[in-house]
Amino acid sequence: DVQLVESGGGSVQAGESLRLACAVSGSNYRSMGWFRQRPGKEREGVAYIDRNGRTTYADSVNGRFTISKDNAKNTLYLHLNSLKPEDTATYYCAADSKLTVGEMSKCSGSTCLSIDYWGKGTQVTVS
Repeated sequence: DVQLVESGGGSVQAGESLRLACAVSGSNYRSMGWFRQRPGKEREGVAYIDRNGRTTYADSVNGRFTISKDNAKNTLYLHLNSLKPEDTATYYCAADSKLTVGEMSKCSGSTCLSIDYWGKGTQVTVS
C-alpha cells in the first residue's frame, strides 16, 4: 500500500506562490499526480510525474505550476506560481500502481476516483 499526506496549503494573494508537499509511504506506484477540486466543480488533474521523472501538466496550469519529487525524502512537491483566484481549491496528492502519466492525465471527475491511492487534501485559497 501507499500512504499520502499533503501539507503546505494556505491563503495567499493573487500573483503569489506556494509549495505543496506530499509525504509518500510505500513504493507500489507507477505514476503520481496532483489533483484539485474547486468549489462546485468536479475533481480535475493538475500535474503528473512517473518514476522516471517524466511530467505532464493540465493546460490550465502549464507554465505556472511545477511538479517534482525528492526520492531521498520520499516527498512529492507541487510548486504553484502566479496564483489566480480560480486556483482556489482543495489539492490532493494521488498515486496509482498501473497507470502511466498519460493515462492518469485522461481521467476526469468521477473516473479519477478509481486511482489507487489518495491523500486527504490541503486547502489553497487565493484572493
